[in-house]
Amino acid sequence: MTAKLSKINTINDDVTDNLLGDYADLGNFTSSKLSALDINNKKQLLMHEKLGKGFDYTAIAQSLMGDDMGLNTPPKTVLHHSPEGVGAENPDLSSTYSNSHPIRTNMPQDNKWHPCSNMGPPSLQGQGYDQHRGTYYFINQSNQPVISEPTEASPSAGHFDSAKVRADFPILAREINGHPLTWLDNGATSQKPNQVIDAISQFYQQTNSNVHRGAHELAGEATDMYEDARETVQKYINAEKSEEIIFLRGTTEAINLVANSYGRDSLKAGDEIILSEMEHHANIVPWQMVAEMTGAVIKVIPTTDISELDMLAYAKMLGPKTKIVGITYVSNVLGTINPVAEVCAMARAVGAVSLVDGAQSLPHFKVDVQKLGCDFFTFSGHKIFAPTGIGALYGRSDLLDRMSPWQGGGSMIKDVTFTKTIYANLPSKFEAGTGSLDAVGLGAALNYLDELDLQAAGLHETALLEMATDALLNIPGCSIIGQAPHKAGVLSFNIDGHSAQEIAEGLNAGGIAIRSGHHCAQPILRRFGVEESARASFAIYNTIEDVERFVTRLHQICSM
Repeated sequence: MTAKLSKINTINDDVTDNLLGDYADLGNFTSSKLSALDINNKKQLLMHEKLGKGFDYTAIAQSLMGDDMGLNTPPKTVLHHSPEGVGAENPDLSSTYSNSHPIRTNMPQDNKWHPCSNMGPPSLQGQGYDQHRGTYYFINQSNQPVISEPTEASPSAGHFDSAKVRADFPILAREINGHPLTWLDNGATSQKPNQVIDAISQFYQQTNSNVHRGAHELAGEATDMYEDARETVQKYINAEKSEEIIFLRGTTEAINLVANSYGRDSLKAGDEIILSEMEHHANIVPWQMVAEMTGAVIKVIPTTDISELDMLAYAKMLGPKTKIVGITYVSNVLGTINPVAEVCAMARAVGAVSLVDGAQSLPHFKVDVQKLGCDFFTFSGHKIFAPTGIGALYGRSDLLDRMSPWQGGGSMIKDVTFTKTIYANLPSKFEAGTGSLDAVGLGAALNYLDELDLQAAGLHETALLEMATDALLNIPGCSIIGQAPHKAGVLSFNIDGHSAQEIAEGLNAGGIAIRSGHHCAQPILRRFGVEESARASFAIYNTIEDVERFVTRLHQICSM
C-alpha cells in the first residue's frame, strides 16, 4: 500500500490573511462595556498566529479562565475598550503569547495520552502531531504523511489481542451469505459481548422486578443492581456524584431533555446557541425546536477543508449573547476528534453552558467529564456494547437542581395533589416512569471495557483505520470524506460510478456490514459537496482480516 493521505502542512499565508481580514475592523466589536472574552486579545492572538508563533486554544482558555480553565475558579472579567495597547487589560494573556514565555498546556504528567489533554493519541505521536498545536490546531507540522502503514515493528501492530476479544461476541461467529460476518457498522451500533448478554439474561431469569417500589426481595435486588449501574457510569466518566447521572433511552433523548428543560427555561429572544457543522441531527433538531419557541438564534461553527473544527470562527462567535454551546466529541461522519475541553472552557469564559455529544467518543476512548469541564455530556449504551434503549445524561448537579422536569409521571415525584406536585430529588426528577433495567447491561458493558487495555485497543483501532485508509486511496475514483489528523475509527468514502447504497449492498453480499446514506448528519456531508456516503467504522473486535476482506470486496465491486 503506497498511497497515503495528502501531506498537511501549515496554513498558507493567503488563508491566514483571509482569517485575519475578518478581524481587521474591530470597531464593530468593541465598546466600553465589560466582556468575558476580549476582542482585542483575539486580534493579538490572530497576529500571533500570523507570525507563526502558534495558536493554542488551551492557552487562550487558561489565559481567560486561569490554569485550571475555570473548573475551580470563577472566570476573569476582561475589559475590551482599549484598541491601543492590545492586551493591556490582561497582562496574563500577553505574557502567555510572548516570545519568552512558553505556551502552557494541560498535558498529563504521566506522559500518557488522555483524550482531554493536548497530547496526541499514541498513533499520532512522532508522526507530525504537534503537542502545542503548532500554528493551527491538530495540523501536521512535519513533511511526513499523517497516515502511515503499520508494520510488524510498529507499536500499532499486534499489540492488542483482538481475536481474544472477538471470541466474547457470539454474533461474530455467524456467516452471512456464505461468508464470515464482518461487522464494520459500529458507528451505528455495536455488537454485545457474552458478559452483557449473560448479565441481562440472568437479571430476567432471577431478579426481574420494578425498581424503587415494592417491599419484596426482588424489588430490593433489582433496585440495587439499577443503582450499582448508575455508580458504574459515574465512575467510568468520572462524574463527581452518582445523582448527576440520569438514565435515559440514549443520546437523542438526553439532548432533548436538556433542550426542553434547560433551554426552554433559560433562553430568550436574541440569545445565541452555538453548534458545530459536524453535529448529528440529534444535536441540531432539538435546538431548532427550542429556538422557535424562545426566539433564540442558532449559529454554526464551520469545518475546515481538512475536516477540523474552525476554532478561529468559534472564537469570533463567542460573546455576551452566547448561552449554550453544543459540540460533538467525535464526528460520526468525519471521525474528527474535536478539542472539546477547549471548546467548553471558551464557552465558560463568556458565561455559556456547554453540552458534549459523546455518543461516538466512548466507544473509542475513556472520557473524564470533570477534566473536560463540560456542563452536560450524553452517550448511548448500544454504541458501547450495551443493550439498545439505555443511555445516560451527565449534568452538573447545580444545573440539574435548577432545571424543571421534562416528563411527568411516576417515580419523579414526592407528593401529588390536583393543585400541586412536589418533584423528587436528583436523579429521580428526570426519570419519569419505570426505569429501564437495561441499565444492568450498561453497567456490565462498562465493567467489561474496564477489564481491557483501552490504550492498546486504541492503537489497534488506529492501525486498522490507517490500513483501510491507505487501501481505499489505491482504489481509482475513491474519495475519503474526513481526513483530519486526529480522528477515531470512522472511514466515510464514495467511489465514482457507484452509489453508497450499491457499495453497501455489494459488501453485504460478501458478509460485510457497513452503513450507507446521510448518517443523520446531512449538513456536514453537504459541506463536502455530497448527499451521502458509505461508512466503515471500527471497534475493539475488528481484525486485520476484516480490513482485508473489506478492501478485497471493494475491488471486486469496482471491477463489476
